[in-house]
Amino acid sequence: MTRSSGSEVTIYGIAAGGDGVGRWPDGRAVFVPRTVPGDRALVRPTRERSRYLHGEMASLLESGDGRVEPPCAHYDGDRCGGCQLQHLGPEGQLAAKRTIVGDALRRIARLEVSDPEIRVANAPWGYRAKITLTRTEPGSFGYHRYRPEGEVFPLATCRLAEPSVDLLWQALRERPDLMAPEAGRLMLRIDGTRGLHASAHLDRGRSWEKAEACARFLAGRGVAASLWVVDGQGRARQVAGVPAAIGAEVFEQVNPGTAVAVRDAAIEGLGPVAGTHVWDLYAGVGDSSIRLARAGARVSAVEVDRAAHQSATRGAGIKRFVGTVEGVAPGLGRPDLVLVNPPRRGLGRGVSATLLAAAPRRIVYVSCDPGTLARDVARLADGYRLETITAFDLFPQTAHVECVAVLEQR
Repeated sequence: MTRSSGSEVTIYGIAAGGDGVGRWPDGRAVFVPRTVPGDRALVRPTRERSRYLHGEMASLLESGDGRVEPPCAHYDGDRCGGCQLQHLGPEGQLAAKRTIVGDALRRIARLEVSDPEIRVANAPWGYRAKITLTRTEPGSFGYHRYRPEGEVFPLATCRLAEPSVDLLWQALRERPDLMAPEAGRLMLRIDGTRGLHASAHLDRGRSWEKAEACARFLAGRGVAASLWVVDGQGRARQVAGVPAAIGAEVFEQVNPGTAVAVRDAAIEGLGPVAGTHVWDLYAGVGDSSIRLARAGARVSAVEVDRAAHQSATRGAGIKRFVGTVEGVAPGLGRPDLVLVNPPRRGLGRGVSATLLAAAPRRIVYVSCDPGTLARDVARLADGYRLETITAFDLFPQTAHVECVAVLEQR
């Protein structure tokens, strides 16, 4: 049924990115945020393409079975874009993420596979070890709305943030006058040693003039933190607060609790490693490399981030290299096994070609994006078949899903 204010749409699934998906009256797919399977809604188009369109829900006519009341006031009240699935219950979220992974493999990699098993997170709330806020106005920071794009609202509290991180934010927002006035973004983080960080990403200038005063204020609130400035080239410099054991910009998993389960599954997926040569590509701070070496492997670890490379634990059996995987891996010597944990953009053609030429007997691929994972599985298909894949609900309340895929040599 079509009305002047929109068209009636029944939602039948959740697409990658978290929008509900239904059919427009002319047969095109329509993607609608904040909807769940089974919803019947009046939908207004917001952006149209020849084969699909995006819309927004003008009114909910009938609720799907999985719909729940979002517990965060920012989610609906401020149209917060940080979460996409708070309105969908836990079982519905898990089912949606399984389908997102399975659909990517079927559609992009052209594999006949079922939706994979998914393992639940260690906690549905309070798990994020890092949050990044964007300036809204002088002295105020917040999150982006999902619509209109580009708008930022002031953040009161984030229910996904690890409690110590949210406590740091609650203290900082009391004194906006102590914030770095030239910072466009503010990153708050708790690292693997339980150290707290507040990093001001400067749009211009090089200083946080009131950093010392801010650190004293935080200490008075019982919050011990390291304060940093980060310039336009991503170079971080501590300017106040307690000495930091780990650099502010060193990559660590945002959900460290569930990330341990992902790492366990990846290392288990490699099989016995004693006496083998293992490439650990995109190695980060090297936690996997240490475990592999302790199990008897000779490890060649590659990481492009110099800060992560410098923070990585050294140990017998590990050779660490700093540089791009494309540039370093071809000279490492033939591996028996390979562990890859690339960023969201995936491997890229150069790395895929290097892996095919190196011909390890098994590749374990840790992915944070089912689409690029499926693309890379297709690129490696001449030499490797997908043996197993497991999904992990690393980021509850969002549409993001982590995967561990085991690829066997043909």
